Amino acid sequence: IRCWSNIPFITMPLSRAHGKSFAHRSELKHAKRIVVKLGSAVVTRGDECGLALGRLASIVEQVSMLQNQGREMMIVTSGAVAFGKQRLRHEILLSQSVRQALHSGQSQLKDMAIPVLEARACAAAGQSGLMALYEAMFTQYSICAAQILVTNLDFHDEQKRRNLNGTLHELLRMNIVPIINTNDAVVPPPEPNSDLQGVNVISVKDNDSLAARLAVEMKTDLLIVLSDVEGLFDSPPGSDDAKLIDIFYPGDQQSVTFGTKSRVGMGGMEAKVKAALWALQGGTSVVIANGTHPKISGHVITDIVEGKKVGTFFSEVKPAGPTVEQQAEMARAGGRTLAALQPEQRAEIIYRLADLLTDQREEILLANKKDLEEAENKGRLALPLLKRLSLSTSKLNSLAIGLRQIAASSQDSVGRVIRRTRIAKDLDLEQVTVPIGVLLVIFESRPDCLPQVSALAIASGNGLLLKGGKEAAHSNQILHHLTQEALSIHGVRDAVQLVNTREEVEDLCRLDKLIDLIIPRGSSQLVRNIQKAAKGIPVMGHSEGICHVYVDTDASVEKVTRIIRDSKCEYPAACNALETLLIHRDLLRTPLFDQIIDMLRVEQVKIHAGPKFASYLTFSPSEVKSLRTEYGDLECCIEVVDSVQEAIEHIHKYGSSHTDVIITENEKTAEFFLQHVDSACVFWNASTRFSDGYRFGLGAEVGISTSRIHARGPVGIEGLLTTKWLLRGDNHVVSDFSEHGSMKYLHENLPLPQRNAN
Repeated sequence: IRCWSNIPFITMPLSRAHGKSFAHRSELKHAKRIVVKLGSAVVTRGDECGLALGRLASIVEQVSMLQNQGREMMIVTSGAVAFGKQRLRHEILLSQSVRQALHSGQSQLKDMAIPVLEARACAAAGQSGLMALYEAMFTQYSICAAQILVTNLDFHDEQKRRNLNGTLHELLRMNIVPIINTNDAVVPPPEPNSDLQGVNVISVKDNDSLAARLAVEMKTDLLIVLSDVEGLFDSPPGSDDAKLIDIFYPGDQQSVTFGTKSRVGMGGMEAKVKAALWALQGGTSVVIANGTHPKISGHVITDIVEGKKVGTFFSEVKPAGPTVEQQAEMARAGGRTLAALQPEQRAEIIYRLADLLTDQREEILLANKKDLEEAENKGRLALPLLKRLSLSTSKLNSLAIGLRQIAASSQDSVGRVIRRTRIAKDLDLEQVTVPIGVLLVIFESRPDCLPQVSALAIASGNGLLLKGGKEAAHSNQILHHLTQEALSIHGVRDAVQLVNTREEVEDLCRLDKLIDLIIPRGSSQLVRNIQKAAKGIPVMGHSEGICHVYVDTDASVEKVTRIIRDSKCEYPAACNALETLLIHRDLLRTPLFDQIIDMLRVEQVKIHAGPKFASYLTFSPSEVKSLRTEYGDLECCIEVVDSVQEAIEHIHKYGSSHTDVIITENEKTAEFFLQHVDSACVFWNASTRFSDGYRFGLGAEVGISTSRIHARGPVGIEGLLTTKWLLRGDNHVVSDFSEHGSMKYLHENLPLPQRNAN
């Protein structure tokens, strides 16, 4: 037996029927029996006199939610000493003020000194009040709570241990939440805390070892330890190089430096780690997290159970590859090396990748065949997504052609001078293009996206993290392998990383210190989810592709049906496909209108009538539910407008600022439309499907952006660059340019260096 704190522990935990702990965070959602340990700093206020009622209410709400889901919740809580201290201080002040008033008769009370309060007396005064508070809070959720106080003797005596175990099991069986605490009214007083630096306060008893012991003996699936730090750091929190450890493995203790304990409580992080490892050895998964942070404490427990990346997760299974944080750091270092290469060297890498796509086509198509077969067997992908997943020889050839275009156009992308100014004599300023940094590209069901995006990142000198859908796992794996093979010719293999861990997209979007830009490639729902989840990281993309084609009164009969057919039917699942067809009112009941309808019927396009269009018809198609619908299939909405101005207003009200088209032979009307429609792409007498990086001559695109900042429309190499300023001087200081200084500002524009003609 060895002792942590003052509770004895058996070195080898009892055997557990439910088996080993969870290996991955994503499995925590299967946890049935959960212990939540509330540290002293979580339960008490900053002044250590009284409870943090807001935090406590939030914790009770989360525990109640999980309990009502059918889980078995237990709480190991501190706080009795702090609550009792608050009550006793109040009683002492009241008693002293009454005695002073009776004996002195003075209306003015003198300053009264409050004696140092003994911890056991505080605990005795606070235990009943703490439990009453828990009961009142849990009652709001129709849940009953029961108090259990334990001492050392309850763990020394085998019969008492069995009784405790039986009591807890019976309470759980009756759907009651046990609230467990050490009986601080009778335990020996705690030793003074060195980290209090002489302040006369009472340190509240720590319950880490108690929580671990109960978790193992009760065969719980998960122990959540809440404290006042985010989790376990590789060095003391607050130090410059401290990094939060996402997953901690047995044996990693040597790589960790423990700091001081929290402001209250007997246990520090070292005690928590020992208790967590003991529980892990006993088959209970453990997460240590922050229960005091105002932005996350309201959902920290439920986030942990949902498998989100919160705090430090203790696992016995160490992954074979690097963590996603390590991959991001590798991508940044590799990207910086990539940016330092000569333009010809970056182009050589892309040319090599283009060659590999054609040379290794058999292996690529074989891997893709595995993905298609698995997707079809599982039946989880709709037909449009299966088409996106499929690769072919012609697709690979087109990819190779696009990559060669990127290589040819990338010669002077990075380091290009776009502005030169002479600030003063011998003081010249340049604005030059530089990579953004580390890009995170998340894509669904489109393995061809991987080499396209990789080539653009290489050309622009950016590090790249790729997160593909699991439905394309085999295809992505070989394409990434070929990408790294191409990068290896100049020693920058690590610049492009494929995330293969079980990382959730939402967790990736929180890596704001490692990722500079997120680019989602997929459904509108994926883009919206990423825009919502991204915390402090810009997201480039569009949530919807509601593209319009407006048919004007002066439209050419020959052009109308060709452009509409191509816009809607060539690839209806694409984000640049037609979704709403706007027709001028004067064209209703004309041969041109009949031709449009006949063509859509032949192409089996389902028509939805807009409100105005429906009002003109006796028997109309089904009326559209919303004019802001992206169908992504052989469906479209038809609406009637009275003028080009009304068409523009409709587009601004219901569109997504993606791609909008006018079909007309009237140049004046067309120019008015082109100048006044506020979308990323606005076309005259051309299909919406031209809104594409390859068709624009960009070689490929990382996506189409509807943002008004930085990049808009199809985003190629230029959209993946930012700028920095270079100032070259000769002993220049600002004071020389003051009113009585010797220097004057010139601010002369200088000619730009000649660009590479190739």
